Amino acid sequence: MMMNCLQGWPEPIVRVQSLSESGIRVIPERYVKGPSDRPLLYPAAAARGVEQIPVINLREMYAGDGSVQETAMGKISMACREWGFFQVVNHGIEPELMKRTREAWREFFHLPAEEKQRYANSPTTYEGYGSRLGVEKGAKLDWSDYFFLHYLPTTLRDHNKWPHLPSSCRELVGKYNEELVKLSEKLMKILSISLGLKEESLQEAFGGREQIGACMRVNFYPKCPQPDLTLGLSSHSDPGGLTLLLPDEDVSGLQVRRGHNWITVKPVPNAFIVNIGDQVQVLSNAIFKSVEHRVIVNSNKERLSLAFFYNPKGDIPIKPVPKLVTRDTPAIYSPMTFNEYRVFIRTQGPSGKSHLESLKSPR
Repeated sequence: MMMNCLQGWPEPIVRVQSLSESGIRVIPERYVKGPSDRPLLYPAAAARGVEQIPVINLREMYAGDGSVQETAMGKISMACREWGFFQVVNHGIEPELMKRTREAWREFFHLPAEEKQRYANSPTTYEGYGSRLGVEKGAKLDWSDYFFLHYLPTTLRDHNKWPHLPSSCRELVGKYNEELVKLSEKLMKILSISLGLKEESLQEAFGGREQIGACMRVNFYPKCPQPDLTLGLSSHSDPGGLTLLLPDEDVSGLQVRRGHNWITVKPVPNAFIVNIGDQVQVLSNAIFKSVEHRVIVNSNKERLSLAFFYNPKGDIPIKPVPKLVTRDTPAIYSPMTFNEYRVFIRTQGPSGKSHLESLKSPR
């Protein structure tokens, strides 16, 4: 609740992009991660042959051939159970819309500083142009700037906080988010079926189509002179329902935890990277996994990605779906609303994975 009382950041905000463009060769101590949290950066050749997250052809889910559908469903089920991540292609969203929206945001981050500063955010909602996610004074920071905005429910949508420049940005943001909501609804049905549930089960547990929350964070990772010492985004699992990420196709950066290793995801052209959030792990009674991930940065290239978050209604208790709870597989998690969960993780520290562990019901 402290977050709602804070009107400003605890210390002056420094834009990471301005640090990068200043020509510094040594990053400030505030961005240097502890030794155990630093990335191990391997040459591209060393990564050859490393396994990748599954790629799902969504068109196969609607094929007339039942065996093709069954195979595609099996791939998605495996991805959600073993990886918590997959890339989806042939998803129905026009590649041109994806490209134009991504490039409009890239143009925004290259506007003059004073224009971007018009949208500077605060800890009250995070909506707008930002450079830090926490309010702890003296905390270690990530090497990134971002722009966060609400889309659903419509009562939270404030077009005045959407950028006026570039001139195409507002229209593209509206259309892009509208299409992402539709895709998320399709995925929720598919995930429900793959759990052996009715296709509307997960959507209903979220509060129904008219009650869900949706928001967008555009992540900008400037070039970094010491990428081996910092991260663009620290290790975490997503607290919400589903995340659909439009990555930078030219610069890899997302890493997914796979056992004790970190797998650098290689984006597939015109694909979205989908990952399971904590709320779906709870609903599935831990059949589907919300997996830790992080972002590395690059010394030669900037990187931009668009993360779309599809979340349950904030005041509905989220608990394992009754059909997935049996004598042999009792409910793992205690009920908690998404609003309560967000307050909970703010008070518990940065690792979402430990938060889910602490929510487990006593046996």
